[in-house]
Amino acid sequence: MSGRRSGSGVSSISDDQITHLVFKLQQLIPELCARRSHKASSSKVLQETCDYIRNLHKEIEDLSDRLSQLLASIDTDNDQAAIVRSLLM
Repeated sequence: MSGRRSGSGVSSISDDQITHLVFKLQQLIPELCARRSHKASSSKVLQETCDYIRNLHKEIEDLSDRLSQLLASIDTDNDQAAIVRSLLM
C-alpha cells in the first residue's frame, strides 16, 4: 500500500506513519506493554486501545459517583467540605 487519502483528498497518511502511530499506541496501553510483544497486529492494538479507553471511562464514572456520595455525606457547613468543593470547580 502506498498512501491513503481521505474522501476529500485534503490529507494523506503513509503506511509508515500508520505503523508508527500504532506502535506508539502499543507503548501506551498497559496490557500490551506487559506482554513485551512487538509483533501485535494493528487490529489487536486498536482493539486493546478501545477496551482500555472504555475501562478508563468506567473508572472515571465510578470515581465520580464515589466522590458525589462522599461530598453528599460531608456536613455542608464544614470548612473542609467547602475547600474540597472549591477545588473541584
